[in-house]
Amino acid sequence: MTKEDLKQNIYNASYLTGKFLLRSGQYSSEYFDKYRFESDPFLLKSVANELKNLIPSNTDILAGLEMGAIPIAAAISMELNLPCVFVRKEAKKYGTSKIIEGIDIKDKNVCIIEDVITTGGQVLLSLEDLRKDGARVNTVVCVIDRSISPIQKFADKNLHIKSLFTKKDFDSCK
Repeated sequence: MTKEDLKQNIYNASYLTGKFLLRSGQYSSEYFDKYRFESDPFLLKSVANELKNLIPSNTDILAGLEMGAIPIAAAISMELNLPCVFVRKEAKKYGTSKIIEGIDIKDKNVCIIEDVITTGGQVLLSLEDLRKDGARVNTVVCVIDRSISPIQKFADKNLHIKSLFTKKDFDSCK
C-alpha cells in the first residue's frame, strides 16, 4: 500500500465529526478514532511498515504509550526486531506496580511511540517517567500530529517529533 493510500484508508476508517472532548480538556469538532485503524490488522501492519522508517537508527527500545500506542509499538517491534516496553498512565496497585512494563530501559536509547498527538501532554508525562528510569529519549514518533503549531514544550525537553501524517495532510481526503 502506498503512503497516500494508507492516509486515505486511515481517514476512511477513523475520521469522525461531532463534538469531542480531548484529553487536554479542549473540544474538537474533528476526531481521529485511532482504535478504528489500530484494530484493523491490515491497516496496523501498514502503519507499522511506514513508521519503522521514522525510528532513529540508534534506537535500542520502543516505548508504546498506554493504551492506543501499545499495538503500534508492538507491530513496529516485530517489523524491526526491536524490543518494546509499555508505559502506563499510572502504576497498577498490584503485580509489579510499575509505570513502565517490560525490559530494563536504563542507559538505553528509547523512542516513544504515540498514536495521535494534539497538545503532547501525555507524551511529556511519559517522557518524564522514562527518563526517571534512566532511558535516553529524544524522539517521539506518531501516526497523526494534530497540533496546530510545533509543540514548544517538546523542544524545551530536547524531544524531537516525527509524524507519519499531520492534520493538514488529511485535508486532501475530505
